[in-house]
Amino acid sequence: MTLPDGYRLTRLDDDSRLREVIALDAWAFPTEVAFDELLRLEQPLPWGRVWGVEHGGSAPGLAAMYGAYALSAYPVPGVETACGWLTWVGVHPGHRRRGLLREMIAHHFADCLERGEVISGLTAAEAAIYGRFGYGMAAPQVSLTIPRGAALRPIAGSAALAVEMHEWDAARHGPVVARLHRSYARVPEGIGRPGWASWETPELRRAQDQDPPALRQGLEAQRLLLITDAAGEPRGYARFRRKSAWNRDVADGTVQVRDAVALDAAAAHRLWSVLLDLDLMARIEAGPLPVDDPILSLLVDARAAMPTTRDLQWIRILDLPRALAGRRYAAPADVVLEVTDALIPANAGRWRVRVDASGRAEVARSEDPAELRLDIRELGAAHLGTVSLAALAQAGLVDVADGSHAALARAATAWSWPITAGGSWVF
Repeated sequence: MTLPDGYRLTRLDDDSRLREVIALDAWAFPTEVAFDELLRLEQPLPWGRVWGVEHGGSAPGLAAMYGAYALSAYPVPGVETACGWLTWVGVHPGHRRRGLLREMIAHHFADCLERGEVISGLTAAEAAIYGRFGYGMAAPQVSLTIPRGAALRPIAGSAALAVEMHEWDAARHGPVVARLHRSYARVPEGIGRPGWASWETPELRRAQDQDPPALRQGLEAQRLLLITDAAGEPRGYARFRRKSAWNRDVADGTVQVRDAVALDAAAAHRLWSVLLDLDLMARIEAGPLPVDDPILSLLVDARAAMPTTRDLQWIRILDLPRALAGRRYAAPADVVLEVTDALIPANAGRWRVRVDASGRAEVARSEDPAELRLDIRELGAAHLGTVSLAALAQAGLVDVADGSHAALARAATAWSWPITAGGSWVF
């Protein structure tokens, strides 16, 4: 990598430079939390995969930084794969417009490839930034504001499930929540949900389990709702906080749902029935949720929940043949792609993708005429099975060769997945 004169990249291996990292992050992302309180928080920083750009001069220190979570079991259609999740990206406002981000991204790509990670992912603070580095928006999210008492469609077995309410205790409840959350990546059975990343690293778990007053934004301490079956086995959970309010002597409180998971329809119905019936509350705010989360089908009037959609997860394919061969497909296909990739030349060129009846693919270089032409960005957008290659073609982002419209239909069907990609947290 080529940094400007006076800058150098250095690995941050431990928390000895935590103060500098937090100070830089606060410059890049303004926060109302006091600096000393930020230092006391459990940080998910993946030390050893945190990189800082140092500068000299009259005020030496960190000018920029990035980190990468090693997600060895990131869900893609049908399987799990190794993913280097880009995070904590920040450039000090006094060092912008010098190419530091571009050089950090190039370093991240090379580091992931050396570690055998075939894709990179991220959640973007600004949607316009990462497309120019080959990331495609692959998983949207929905946020809901549901009125208290909203009617749900009946589901058999819901009433037989037990309800437990707890004050959050990380040591006691953290393992239960992590297990249920991890299990949800495989629901529906035999299909699974792409993009449902779990808290694989110890640092992520500790950060997810904490409930410090500094992060409550005026709400109560975190509560836990558990749904269990007749044997006492947990089948779902929700972590939530309430905020009391009154409007002309009428209760106008809000329930903020941090995350909610249910392993079957009955548990989902029971869980949301409780959340929608908490005393002195007027509304329930939930999100991010996958755009086909069960609650949207359970609600009799989903329109009243005022759904708001936006981007969530962005995917960058780093090793094209391994990434395409490492996921499963919804239908057989045989298509020749011509791919452009300005940053990783090894991905560029023509590739033949043959998908058999089992959904497995063989990917190899090809001299045959290209049927579909697209950038690595669009291939990343389609990688989780939610963004359609046909829709991208309709937008002019996938070029279809003359006479290859049938190939587009086959490829779009094969690259799709029966359940929408998505997650329940931003990281």
